[in-house]
Amino acid sequence: MDFGELNLVYSTDGGKIDKPTVKKNAPKSDGVIRIHRETKGRKGKGVMLIKGLQLDQKALKELAKDIKKRTGTGGSVKDFVIEIQGDQRDIVKAILEKKGHVVKLAGS
Repeated sequence: MDFGELNLVYSTDGGKIDKPTVKKNAPKSDGVIRIHRETKGRKGKGVMLIKGLQLDQKALKELAKDIKKRTGTGGSVKDFVIEIQGDQRDIVKAILEKKGHVVKLAGS
């Protein structure tokens, strides 16, 4: 039996064993941040999707936290995309431009 393929999650010797995590890199971008508005699949509720940021997960979460705080809305970070509830694209665009990013409003 080959134990190299065994996914051990608990050992009586050392307790819980954490699986090694794979670090993902941000997808390549052309340097322009695009803010989309989307309602599809969200029961009519609109969200803004901020795509094209060349930041790591920690920096994305910090940026999302700052945007949520300034707009007074909720949101999350999923697959290197920041989702912000509501439609405050102009405010978010101003926040990102103030931080030195090139921003375009995309979609309707």
